[in-house]
Amino acid sequence: MPSPPLSEAGAAAPSRRELNKAATRQAITESAVGLLRARGPGNFTVEDIAEAAGISRRTFFNYFSSTEAALASATHRFLDKALQQFRLRPSDEPILESARAALVELADPMTVAPLAELYSLGQSNPQLNRSELEAWDHCTAEIIDAARARFGQDAGSAIDELYLRALAGSVISCGKAAMDVWFARCKGSLSPESLSTLRQLLIDSMSLLGSGFASPAAAPAAIPTAAPSPDRF
Repeated sequence: MPSPPLSEAGAAAPSRRELNKAATRQAITESAVGLLRARGPGNFTVEDIAEAAGISRRTFFNYFSSTEAALASATHRFLDKALQQFRLRPSDEPILESARAALVELADPMTVAPLAELYSLGQSNPQLNRSELEAWDHCTAEIIDAARARFGQDAGSAIDELYLRALAGSVISCGKAAMDVWFARCKGSLSPESLSTLRQLLIDSMSLLGSGFASPAAAPAAIPTAAPSPDRF
């Protein structure tokens, strides 16, 4: 019996069923975000999202528990992309450098647009803000798993759970701090310049953590990043 095809990362390629499920999940998320933009928080229902996505109400609940959970999945998607890049980094690279480099690899500032938009809207909507915080908490668990896998590659090495959990919590806290500074500085603007600022703040927050929070003057210089293509913005 032939082996399943492999993806570029060496893992088994997703099945058609998995691809269909991913497409449905994305359609629900995009429909929810579209309604959020058109009507504002709290002004649409699960039925509205299901109709926009071309699915039944029952199918919606197979994927999400609420409208807020569907919206927060856009944040999940950004954080998952960053984690995917982290897992591709060399196993002997310092773990915080890997976290920083993973964000650098998300070269297009527009990748942070859903994260920025939902964060901004969550500031005036407690329910949406709660779902956003749950997405970050989910990412904390994912970082712990990714770091455990990284350290587990060293034969015979003991994995310090306190280190793993303190590391993951620190990474998430720095990410949230970057979001707070961005919102205060850019007032939630989704312009290309504002999104570039947010992306750089996220990268810089990992640099601060990696430097042990040395004074700003002594903090390491940012990794050079490719300038966005002029015809994209």
